Amino acid sequence: MILKTIIAGKRKTAVAKLRYNAGKGSIFFNHLPVTEMGLFHRLALVEPLRIYEHEFGTPKHDFHIRVMGGGKESQVEAARVALARALIDIAGSETLKKTFIKYDRNMIVQDSRRKETRKPGDSRARSKRQKSYR
Repeated sequence: MILKTIIAGKRKTAVAKLRYNAGKGSIFFNHLPVTEMGLFHRLALVEPLRIYEHEFGTPKHDFHIRVMGGGKESQVEAARVALARALIDIAGSETLKKTFIKYDRNMIVQDSRRKETRKPGDSRARSKRQKSYR
């Protein structure tokens, strides 16, 4: 049982690390089977897998995803990015990458938005203190 290199995916402050090895196609999210997740999170996570199955058939790998940081939604989206990147690595196909981009660009491209830094002399980034004339 040889583990493949780590594939990473990020979304906001959530970081997902994925390892895959030869197996029967099961997915584990933070040591739990994906079947234990809620319906919409499970559907979002296996979406890249469904696209892969449409192109190449069922993958013969087990995926172990470990996610840290962020909220639940960000963790699922980071895991989705990592899974899509791993499937591209497995297939070695440029057509799969183009299919993912055509379906949803955020499936393989990390979101670059970050929190805006706060300004000097103020407590927040945009809103200013109210001025009182009386």
